[in-house]
Amino acid sequence: SALLLFISIMTMFMSGVVAIFEYDLKKIIALSTLSQLGMMMFSISLGLYELAFFHLLTHALFKALLFLCAGVLIHGAGNTQDIRSFGGLSLNFPLVTVCMNLANLSLCGVPFLAGFYSKDLIVELACQYSWGIFVLLMMFICLSLTVLYSVRLTYLSFVGSYGGGASISVCESDYSLVGPVVILSFTSLVSGPILSWLNFPAPVLIFLPAFLKWGALFFVGVSLLVMLSLQGLTYSYKWGVVSKFSGLMWFLPW
Repeated sequence: SALLLFISIMTMFMSGVVAIFEYDLKKIIALSTLSQLGMMMFSISLGLYELAFFHLLTHALFKALLFLCAGVLIHGAGNTQDIRSFGGLSLNFPLVTVCMNLANLSLCGVPFLAGFYSKDLIVELACQYSWGIFVLLMMFICLSLTVLYSVRLTYLSFVGSYGGGASISVCESDYSLVGPVVILSFTSLVSGPILSWLNFPAPVLIFLPAFLKWGALFFVGVSLLVMLSLQGLTYSYKWGVVSKFSGLMWFLPW
């Protein structure tokens, strides 16, 4: 279990770092899936099997929503996947923007969305285990990385200045595209509590010191602010070596 713990934490860390330097919309979402798989394996390595399954279910719902929203954006932006050619898409896709941000916030573990119920439970139960400070610190860092690449994706796609991509077609009038997105965004709102009531017969009792109890929320909040203030850095060349190394996914495909 110690080996699985180490591999899962390094998987979470690697995919989080690589996603921060990635510009391909689908790759960012795929890397975040890899990160969450690391989270599930991390949960299994602690012996929390039911919790890993619960995270699998909630994550499946909002990750499906993320991929569908990405599909609508790619279709609308003239079949480009490069988020540098996006920017200001919230004006063209108001509904998809809302749904995608909902899925992103759920992925980050923002309170009372679907992802929060499983993610926060894994984090708090992991804090109860005596694995040592390294494991806890890496877990919180990986939690922060999730927020970092999610905020970056949202900023570059919806908030930042227009990147000069292809002309945007009107996708939101096509109900076969937007219908599933709306249904899934509803599930990513309510599936967390519903699945937790179905999965766990009794509430989980967790005793933690205050600083650990607030740890997850603190890291999510701080990394959100950090990424919003660092938006200008995404285009700088100071990170050349790091971004090349990350872009090649730490040479693992090789």
